[in-house]
Formats: sequence, structure tokens, C-alpha cells
Amino acid sequence: MRKLLGVFIFLVILYVLILFALDPASWADNHRNLGQRIGLEGILCLGAGLLIIAGGVDLSIGSVVGLCACVFCKLVLNEDYPLPIPVAAVLVVLLGACVGFINGFLVTYFRVQAFVVTLCGLFLYRGAARWVMNDEVPSIVAHVRPITQFCSGSFLYVPMYLWFLLVLFLITSVFLHLTIHGRYFYAIGSNERAAAYSGINTNFYKILAYVLCSMFASIYALMHVVHYNSVEPPKTGETLELYAIAGAVLGGCSLRGGEGSTLGVLIGTAIMRLLPNLTNMWEIPSTLEPTVIGGALLVCVIFDELLRRGISWRDVVEHVWKRHRW
Repeated sequence: MRKLLGVFIFLVILYVLILFALDPASWADNHRNLGQRIGLEGILCLGAGLLIIAGGVDLSIGSVVGLCACVFCKLVLNEDYPLPIPVAAVLVVLLGACVGFINGFLVTYFRVQAFVVTLCGLFLYRGAARWVMNDEVPSIVAHVRPITQFCSGSFLYVPMYLWFLLVLFLITSVFLHLTIHGRYFYAIGSNERAAAYSGINTNFYKILAYVLCSMFASIYALMHVVHYNSVEPPKTGETLELYAIAGAVLGGCSLRGGEGSTLGVLIGTAIMRLLPNLTNMWEIPSTLEPTVIGGALLVCVIFDELLRRGISWRDVVEHVWKRHRW
């Protein structure tokens, strides 16, 4: 709770700095754009957060996004048997679930390290995405225009993408924090062997974590197509896995597993979007944007390690002072 409060204070500070740096006349547009971006990327961060809490990691999230987006376009634009958008969307989500099942199955039953499995998947799914579309950029604007217009709007001054994220956030929160299955995620992430000895089917729940993570990636892929009206097979989703993991970690999810919350992930996602926005407000070169994000993530990880060891910043300062005062 103390760590979550610290992250929230950091978010508030970022938001206040942006308000001071921003022209009041452009507040509405800036808030709408931020809401849309947070709504979109928060979906990925929620999926990554669930997996990290269960002690896993997925480096193929971005490639899964690219593959699912390409398959969706292929199904809708098929010249011989075009599918209705709802049917294509359901099939794409099922595809994401299948990808997650494959990742989880290899990790649990073949005992291959998650890093290796998902790193291989990063290349495999990206290649499959390029093969599906033959490296062509499809024109799907006309097919999704009504959905795009609806999603680009707002309700009660809140962008629709942010409403979608809040719905997923509520569902995920109930599952993770209010059901026994969610508690199993924490138990497996904290100590998988102890969880197995206590009677938890660890293999099933680890696979479920991978399935949910990839399903969230497939949902983001659908939102991406609707929002951008375009898919670039070699680039769509590129490096998104890093931003998803970073958002979850900034929100309090420990890469060791067993720690984190959906609220923290939501806060971490907001921070990930506010940081680039602040760099633009302060006219920091866009080339330094990854440096700013990486620095903030590094500080967060160091802070997490200090809290884990029970060391405060005062202890660190006193140690440095005693060591170098002579």
C-alpha cells in the first residue's frame, strides 16, 4: 500500500507539471488524447500485469498484436468469404487465447524458460503476421468507419477507449482480488512449489495467465485497427511488450511475481503516457523520450528493491555519507 501511494503521488506530480506547462486553451484536446492512449495501452498493461503477478513474462505481446490485427483485416477483407466484423473479432480473440495456451503449455509442461519461449514467439508471430498480409498494408477504413466514429467519441466527457479500459479493469479486479482463482495467481507467483504442495493446480493457472495475457493483446489489436484504420505487418505492435511490462512494473508489479494490483497497473499505464506528454510540453527532443521512460522505470525498480529489503532512502543517504565523509 505504501508503494502504491508513492506511485500515485508521482502520477499526481506529473499531471500537475503538465497542467502548468500546457496552454489552457488546449487542455480539452490534450486530455482527450491522453484518455484515448491510456485506454488503449492500459489493456496491454493489464494483461502483462496478470501474467507478471503469476510469475510469468511474455516478450511476444507486440508480435501477437501484429498477428491478430493482420488476421482480423484478412478475415474482414477476404474477397471470397468476407466475415462480419463481430464474427472476425471473436475469432481473433480466440486466436489470442490459442497463442497464450501454446506459450503457457511450453513453459509448464516442457519446462522451457518463459523468456526463451516468448522470445521465439516474438519472431514467429511477427513472421506469421507478415505472411498473412504478404507485407501489404490493407485498406480497411470503409469497413470499420462506423465503429471508429463511435469509439472516437466520448461519454460524460470521458473518451470511449477509456470506458472500455475501465470495464476491463473492473472485470480483472474482481477476478484477481475477489476470487480464489486470483489469489492462486499471487500464490503461484510468490512460491510456485509451495502452491503446488498446497494442492493448487499450478500448471493450469500458469497457462491461464498466459492465455489471459494474449487475449488482452488480441483485444488491443482490434482496438488498434479501429483507432488507426491501418495495419503495417512489419511494424504494428513493435516494442509494445516493453511498454506493457514497464507499465505493470511502474504500477507495482514485481518481476519476481506474487505482487501487484490492477489499480497499480492502471496508475503505471497513466505514468507511461504522461511521461512522453511531459517531455513534449518541456520541448525535450523526442529522441530522448525512451531515455526518460527508461530512467523512470529504473528509479521505480530501485525503489522496489529498497522496499523489499526494508531499506529507506534515509538509510541509503546515511550509508553514502559515512562512506565518503572522509
